Amino acid sequence: MSWIEIVIEVSRDHAEALSDALIEAGALSVSVEDADEGTEAEQPLFGEPGMEPAEAAWERSRVVALASADVDSEALVAEAAAMSGLDFGKSSGPEFTTRPVAEQDWVRLTQSQFDPIHIGKNIWVVPSWHDAPDPSGLVLELDPGLAFGTGSHPTTRLCMEWLEAHALQGRTVLDYGCGSGILAMVAKKLGAAKVAGVDIDPQAIESARHNAVRNHCEIDYWLPEEFSAVTGSGSFDVVVANILSSPLKLMAPMLAARVAPGGMLVLSGILARQADEVAAAYAPFITMSVWAEHEGWIALSGQLGQGAGSQ
Repeated sequence: MSWIEIVIEVSRDHAEALSDALIEAGALSVSVEDADEGTEAEQPLFGEPGMEPAEAAWERSRVVALASADVDSEALVAEAAAMSGLDFGKSSGPEFTTRPVAEQDWVRLTQSQFDPIHIGKNIWVVPSWHDAPDPSGLVLELDPGLAFGTGSHPTTRLCMEWLEAHALQGRTVLDYGCGSGILAMVAKKLGAAKVAGVDIDPQAIESARHNAVRNHCEIDYWLPEEFSAVTGSGSFDVVVANILSSPLKLMAPMLAARVAPGGMLVLSGILARQADEVAAAYAPFITMSVWAEHEGWIALSGQLGQGAGSQ
C-alpha cells in the first residue's frame, strides 16, 4: 500500500483544531511541526517533565496528515476545514501540498532504532529481535512498549545501577511505580528472594506481568488497591520508586512505611535541582542523600535505622 503526506501551513491558533478535524475526516495520522524549522525563526518547544508547554504548536505550524495515496486530497482537506469551523478565507479550506511517502519496511526500520543497552557493569537490556551481546551477563529481554522503562532513560539506568551495586541476595524488594517491571526483574535476577511491583496503570501491570514471564522471573505485580489488600502494612528490605518529584513528595509517608528496619529506600525521577526538596519531604522518616547523577537526573537513597519505624 502507498501513502502520501498532506502538508498544510497554518497559524498556531488553527493547528490543534485542524489536526483533530483531519483525523475525523479520514487521515491515518497527523503531526504538527515548526514551519520555520531550519531557519533563524525556528522556535524550540520543550519543557521539563510535569512542566510541558500547554500548547504543542508554533506561531507558524506545519500540519502533516498521512493518508492513502488514492485519497481525494482536496475533498479530505475541504471536509476537515468545514468540520474545524475555522475561517481559511475560502470555502475549499487552506492551501496545501502533497508529497509521496517512500515505501519502507516499517517493522525493520522501527527495530533498527532499538539496539541492546548496556547498563552498569553487567546488565544488558535486549530487544527480542537481537541476540544478547554478552549471554553471560544479566540479560533482560524487553521490547519498547506502552509501559515506561526500557533502561534508556537516565532515571531507570540510575535505579538499575543502584540495584546492581547492592547485595540483594535473599532480600525482599518493592518496585513502586513499576511501569514495564524492569527494576523488579533486575532485582529478581540479582537474587532477591521476593519481589513485588505496583503501578496505578492497569496496562503497565499487564505489560509487567508479560515481561516477567518472558524473563522467567517470579514477581507479583499489583494495582495499589490490590497491593494494600494483599500485603497489609508489610515492609520490604529494599523499596525503589522511579516516578517524578511531585508524586514522590506526596507519597513520602507511605513509601517510608514500606521500608523494613535497616532497609533501604531508593528514589529517582528527580532532577538535580529538585534533590533537596524531595529529601526534605522524607526527612521526618528517613535521611536521603544523592547516590548518583546522570544527565541532570539524580537517584536518592537512604537507610532506615535498625529498630526504627516510620511516623
